[in-house]
Amino acid sequence: MAEPAVAWEIPEPDVSHLITEDDEPVESFFQDLQQRILVDALNTSWPEGRPFISAVDVAIFATTKEPGIVPDVLLSTGVSYPADIMEKNRRSYFMWLFGKPPEVVVEIVSNRLGGEDTSKLESYARIKVPYYVVYDPHKLLSQRCLRVYQLSGASYVEKVDGWFPEIKLGVTLWTGSYETMSATWLRWCRQDGQLLETGPEKAQSQASLADAERARADEEQRKRLALEEKLRSLGVEPD
Repeated sequence: MAEPAVAWEIPEPDVSHLITEDDEPVESFFQDLQQRILVDALNTSWPEGRPFISAVDVAIFATTKEPGIVPDVLLSTGVSYPADIMEKNRRSYFMWLFGKPPEVVVEIVSNRLGGEDTSKLESYARIKVPYYVVYDPHKLLSQRCLRVYQLSGASYVEKVDGWFPEIKLGVTLWTGSYETMSATWLRWCRQDGQLLETGPEKAQSQASLADAERARADEEQRKRLALEEKLRSLGVEPD
Protein backbone atom coordinates (compact mmCIF):
# COMPACT_ATOMS: atom_id res chain seq x y z
CA MET A 1 0.00 0.00 0.00
CA ALA A 2 1.36 3.40 -0.94
CA GLU A 3 2.18 5.70 1.93
CA PRO A 4 -0.05 8.78 2.26
CA ALA A 5 1.33 11.98 0.81
CA VAL A 6 3.00 14.28 3.30
CA ALA A 7 1.60 17.83 3.46
CA TRP A 8 4.70 19.99 3.78
CA GLU A 9 4.20 23.29 5.56
CA ILE A 10 6.10 26.31 4.31
CA PRO A 11 8.01 27.73 7.28
CA GLU A 12 7.02 31.23 8.27
CA PRO A 13 9.65 33.96 7.93
CA ASP A 14 11.57 35.13 10.96
CA VAL A 15 10.00 38.36 12.30
CA SER A 16 12.08 38.75 15.45
CA HIS A 17 13.89 41.78 13.99
CA LEU A 18 10.71 43.63 12.99
CA ILE A 19 9.45 46.53 15.10
CA THR A 20 5.77 45.83 15.68
CA GLU A 21 5.27 48.26 18.60
CA ASP A 22 7.04 51.63 18.73
CA ASP A 23 5.13 53.24 21.63
CA GLU A 24 4.17 56.26 19.49
CA PRO A 25 1.25 58.03 21.18
CA VAL A 26 -1.96 59.06 19.45
CA GLU A 27 -1.57 62.71 18.56
CA SER A 28 -4.77 64.30 19.86
CA PHE A 29 -8.15 63.68 21.47
CA PHE A 30 -9.79 64.28 18.10
CA GLN A 31 -7.61 61.74 16.32
CA ASP A 32 -8.24 59.19 19.06
CA LEU A 33 -12.00 59.64 18.74
CA GLN A 34 -11.88 59.76 14.93
CA GLN A 35 -10.14 56.41 14.85
CA ARG A 36 -12.54 54.95 17.38
CA ILE A 37 -15.71 56.13 15.62
CA LEU A 38 -14.64 54.24 12.50
CA VAL A 39 -13.88 51.00 14.32
CA ASP A 40 -16.88 51.36 16.63
CA ALA A 41 -19.33 51.63 13.71
CA LEU A 42 -17.89 48.59 11.94
CA ASN A 43 -17.99 46.46 15.08
CA THR A 44 -21.56 47.58 15.78
CA SER A 45 -23.17 47.69 12.34
CA TRP A 46 -21.14 45.62 9.88
CA PRO A 47 -23.44 42.95 8.35
CA GLU A 48 -23.49 39.78 10.42
CA GLY A 49 -21.67 36.79 9.00
CA ARG A 50 -19.03 38.84 7.21
CA PRO A 51 -15.66 38.33 8.89
CA PHE A 52 -13.34 41.31 8.99
CA ILE A 53 -10.53 42.98 10.88
CA SER A 54 -10.56 46.69 11.62
CA ALA A 55 -7.64 48.05 13.58
CA VAL A 56 -6.08 51.31 14.76
CA ASP A 57 -2.33 52.01 14.47
CA VAL A 58 -1.46 48.42 13.54
CA ALA A 59 1.49 47.96 11.19
CA ILE A 60 1.11 46.30 7.80
CA PHE A 61 4.11 44.21 6.74
CA ALA A 62 4.34 43.07 3.12
CA THR A 63 7.76 41.42 3.61
CA THR A 64 10.31 40.95 6.37
CA LYS A 65 12.86 43.06 4.51
CA GLU A 66 11.24 46.46 5.04
CA PRO A 67 9.59 48.34 7.91
CA GLY A 68 5.87 48.13 8.39
CA ILE A 69 3.48 50.87 7.28
CA VAL A 70 1.16 52.05 10.06
CA PRO A 71 -2.18 53.47 8.93
CA ASP A 72 -4.44 55.25 11.37
CA VAL A 73 -7.19 52.73 10.54
CA LEU A 74 -7.22 49.62 8.38
CA LEU A 75 -10.09 47.43 7.20
CA SER A 76 -9.58 43.93 5.82
CA THR A 77 -12.55 41.74 4.93
CA GLY A 78 -12.83 37.98 4.71
CA VAL A 79 -10.18 37.46 7.40
CA SER A 80 -10.19 36.83 11.14
CA TYR A 81 -7.77 37.41 13.99
CA PRO A 82 -5.32 34.54 14.52
CA ALA A 83 -5.85 32.53 17.66
CA ASP A 84 -2.38 33.20 19.06
CA ILE A 85 -2.55 36.97 18.62
CA MET A 86 -0.20 37.68 21.53
CA GLU A 87 2.75 36.00 19.77
CA LYS A 88 5.16 38.36 17.98
CA ASN A 89 4.59 36.66 14.62
CA ARG A 90 0.84 37.38 14.96
CA ARG A 91 0.76 40.89 16.48
CA SER A 92 0.73 42.90 13.24
CA TYR A 93 -0.93 42.63 9.85
CA PHE A 94 1.55 40.28 8.20
CA MET A 95 0.33 39.95 4.63
CA TRP A 96 1.79 36.46 4.20
CA LEU A 97 -0.54 35.26 6.97
CA PHE A 98 -3.72 36.91 5.71
CA GLY A 99 -2.97 36.31 2.05
CA LYS A 100 -3.76 39.85 0.92
CA PRO A 101 -3.47 43.52 1.86
CA PRO A 102 -6.33 45.29 3.65
CA GLU A 103 -9.05 46.61 1.33
CA VAL A 104 -9.00 50.09 2.87
CA VAL A 105 -6.47 52.16 4.79
CA VAL A 106 -7.28 55.54 6.33
CA GLU A 107 -4.89 58.34 7.21
CA ILE A 108 -5.96 61.32 9.34
CA VAL A 109 -3.80 64.36 8.63
CA SER A 110 -2.64 66.28 11.71
CA ASN A 111 0.42 68.07 10.29
CA ARG A 112 2.34 68.49 7.04
CA LEU A 113 5.05 66.00 7.95
CA GLY A 114 3.25 62.66 7.81
CA GLY A 115 3.81 61.90 4.14
CA GLU A 116 0.13 61.19 3.44
CA ASP A 117 0.47 62.75 -0.05
CA THR A 118 3.89 61.29 -0.81
CA SER A 119 5.68 58.44 0.96
CA LYS A 120 2.61 56.77 2.44
CA LEU A 121 0.65 57.06 -0.80
CA GLU A 122 3.54 55.40 -2.65
CA SER A 123 3.96 52.72 0.04
CA TYR A 124 0.30 51.70 0.05
CA ALA A 125 0.34 51.54 -3.76
CA ARG A 126 3.47 49.36 -3.66
CA ILE A 127 1.83 46.79 -1.40
CA LYS A 128 -1.39 46.91 -3.48
CA VAL A 129 -3.92 48.29 -0.99
CA PRO A 130 -7.02 48.79 -3.19
CA TYR A 131 -8.33 51.97 -1.51
CA TYR A 132 -6.56 54.76 0.33
CA VAL A 133 -8.54 57.42 2.24
CA VAL A 134 -7.01 60.72 3.36
CA TYR A 135 -9.02 62.79 5.83
CA ASP A 136 -7.52 66.25 6.23
CA PRO A 137 -9.89 68.08 8.62
CA HIS A 138 -7.73 71.21 8.85
CA LYS A 139 -6.97 71.32 5.09
CA LEU A 140 -3.24 71.18 5.70
CA LEU A 141 -2.41 69.34 2.48
CA SER A 142 -5.33 70.25 0.23
CA GLN A 143 -8.37 72.47 0.02
CA ARG A 144 -10.49 69.32 0.20
CA CYS A 145 -10.97 67.63 3.56
CA LEU A 146 -11.64 64.20 2.09
CA ARG A 147 -9.81 62.47 -0.72
CA VAL A 148 -10.31 58.84 -1.74
CA TYR A 149 -7.87 56.98 -3.97
CA GLN A 150 -8.28 53.73 -5.89
CA LEU A 151 -5.40 51.57 -7.04
CA SER A 152 -5.01 51.47 -10.81
CA GLY A 153 -2.07 49.38 -11.94
CA ALA A 154 0.93 50.43 -9.87
CA SER A 155 -0.38 53.80 -8.69
CA TYR A 156 -3.44 55.52 -7.28
CA VAL A 157 -6.05 57.58 -9.08
CA GLU A 158 -8.41 59.82 -7.18
CA LYS A 159 -12.05 58.73 -7.08
CA VAL A 160 -14.98 61.09 -7.56
CA ASP A 161 -16.89 59.36 -4.77
CA GLY A 162 -16.25 57.49 -1.54
CA TRP A 163 -17.84 54.17 -2.46
CA PHE A 164 -15.99 50.83 -2.39
CA PRO A 165 -18.17 48.47 -4.47
CA GLU A 166 -16.23 45.27 -3.71
CA ILE A 167 -17.02 45.49 -0.01
CA LYS A 168 -20.35 47.33 -0.30
CA LEU A 169 -19.17 50.13 1.96
CA GLY A 170 -18.26 53.78 1.60
CA VAL A 171 -17.05 56.83 3.48
CA THR A 172 -18.59 60.24 3.98
CA LEU A 173 -18.30 63.27 6.24
CA TRP A 174 -20.79 63.87 9.04
CA THR A 175 -21.05 66.73 11.51
CA GLY A 176 -22.29 65.83 14.96
CA SER A 177 -21.26 64.64 18.41
CA TYR A 178 -19.39 61.49 19.32
CA GLU A 179 -18.59 60.82 22.98
CA THR A 180 -19.44 64.47 23.82
CA MET A 181 -17.08 65.97 21.19
CA SER A 182 -18.74 67.90 18.37
CA ALA A 183 -16.83 67.88 15.08
CA THR A 184 -16.96 66.85 11.45
CA TRP A 185 -16.15 63.16 11.39
CA LEU A 186 -15.15 60.68 8.72
CA ARG A 187 -17.80 57.94 8.80
CA TRP A 188 -18.57 54.65 7.09
CA CYS A 189 -21.79 54.65 5.10
CA ARG A 190 -23.98 52.47 2.90
CA GLN A 191 -24.53 53.16 -0.78
CA ASP A 192 -27.61 55.28 -0.08
CA GLY A 193 -25.54 57.47 2.26
CA GLN A 194 -26.97 55.98 5.46
CA LEU A 195 -24.33 55.97 8.19
CA LEU A 196 -23.20 52.79 9.88
CA GLU A 197 -24.32 53.36 13.43
CA THR A 198 -21.92 53.44 16.36
CA GLY A 199 -22.76 51.60 19.57
CA PRO A 200 -24.37 54.64 21.27
CA GLU A 201 -26.30 55.51 18.09
CA LYS A 202 -27.65 51.98 17.74
CA ALA A 203 -28.67 51.93 21.40
CA GLN A 204 -30.47 55.26 20.91
CA SER A 205 -32.20 53.99 17.77
CA GLN A 206 -33.38 50.88 19.57
CA ALA A 207 -34.61 52.98 22.50
CA SER A 208 -36.48 55.28 20.11
CA LEU A 209 -38.10 52.30 18.39
CA ALA A 210 -39.12 50.89 21.75
CA ASP A 211 -40.58 54.27 22.76
CA ALA A 212 -42.48 54.47 19.47
CA GLU A 213 -43.84 50.95 19.94
CA ARG A 214 -44.97 51.76 23.48
CA ALA A 215 -46.64 54.96 22.26
CA ARG A 216 -48.42 53.01 19.50
CA ALA A 217 -49.61 50.37 21.98
CA ASP A 218 -50.81 53.08 24.41
CA GLU A 219 -52.72 54.82 21.61
CA GLU A 220 -54.38 51.57 20.53
CA GLN A 221 -55.42 50.89 24.13
CA ARG A 222 -56.79 54.43 24.48
CA LYS A 223 -58.87 54.00 21.31
CA ARG A 224 -60.11 50.59 22.47
CA LEU A 225 -61.19 51.94 25.87
CA ALA A 226 -62.90 54.92 24.23
CA LEU A 227 -64.78 52.57 21.88
CA GLU A 228 -65.85 50.35 24.77
CA GLU A 229 -67.10 53.40 26.68
CA LYS A 230 -69.03 54.54 23.61
CA LEU A 231 -70.64 51.12 23.22
CA ARG A 232 -71.68 51.08 26.87
CA SER A 233 -73.28 54.52 26.48
CA LEU A 234 -75.40 52.97 23.70
CA GLY A 235 -76.41 50.06 25.88
CA VAL A 236 -74.09 47.57 24.25
CA GLU A 237 -71.72 45.59 26.44
CA PRO A 238 -68.41 45.13 24.61
CA ASP A 239 -67.05 41.58 24.25
